[in-house]
Amino acid sequence: METVKAIKPGPKPDKSDGTPDRRRRVTPETKPKHPDLKPHKHKPGDSK
Repeated sequence: METVKAIKPGPKPDKSDGTPDRRRRVTPETKPKHPDLKPHKHKPGDSK
């Protein structure tokens, strides 16, 4: 039987030289490249 592996929680991994891996972070200078989420629209009759 196969074991299920969960996504590893916790801090982002560091690069091999010890500095934090910044590829997974949205910094103020790269914020314009990441649009906000669109508002969610409910179908008529659906509860919130």
